[in-house]
Amino acid sequence: MSGILRFADWTSPVPPVEREVAAVLPEGAGRDRPPLLFVPGLGHGPWAFAEHWLGHAAARGFPAYAVGLRERGDLRAYAHDVVQVAASLPRQTVLIGHGAGALIVARALGRYPARAAVLAAPVLHGWAALGAALRANPAGTLPAMFGGTLRLNRAQLFSAALPDERADAYLSRMTRTAGRAPRQVATHRTVPRPVGNPPVLVVGSPDDRVVPRSSLDRTAAGYGSAPLLFPGMGHDLMLDADWVEPIDAILDWLDKELAV
Repeated sequence: MSGILRFADWTSPVPPVEREVAAVLPEGAGRDRPPLLFVPGLGHGPWAFAEHWLGHAAARGFPAYAVGLRERGDLRAYAHDVVQVAASLPRQTVLIGHGAGALIVARALGRYPARAAVLAAPVLHGWAALGAALRANPAGTLPAMFGGTLRLNRAQLFSAALPDERADAYLSRMTRTAGRAPRQVATHRTVPRPVGNPPVLVVGSPDDRVVPRSSLDRTAAGYGSAPLLFPGMGHDLMLDADWVEPIDAILDWLDKELAV
């Protein structure tokens, strides 16, 4: 019980907010599949999943939702919001986090008994990601370590295969993240063990310029598996040119896990 009810939640509760949630539901009735709750990383919102992945998941029979991160929140507040939204859905939920959203999911798994979880391009080893970010984009990264704004660039997020006009359109929709969260992502030490021991899949790209390959291996090993890799893709798997490949692999994995 101590891993679910924590002293800080009683003494300093997370302030309530109105949460942004996008949803695409499968057509017809009688679908017997758990809902998927997608969690974006820093600078992203539900739109990043609504662009491709929500509709694709719904077309394959999964109720698909994406939650937005509150403004100027911290990791504790973000995980709280994920747990609250997941608990409000009609069935035991699959949590899918991307980037720093995967770290948020990993923290939420310590409190919510998810049906399964997917960590996509996960930023679970913050110092490794910080080093990669400083090498790729020092001007956009360093200010965030001192409470300033985190700014990611095209080379960090997308492969060269994504047309420039689409990359520019996505970058224009990203918000500049400031406050405690960027520093917390870089400096956090551990994540809790998942409640209920759900299956956890780690997916990513060996060519990611935010999450090094070594971090993918280390994260997957922590959950007793190996990462599922998509060479040639950038950090934003859900928006890159070959976005359909990782989401189909995720849904295929879920089909097998849910059938057990």
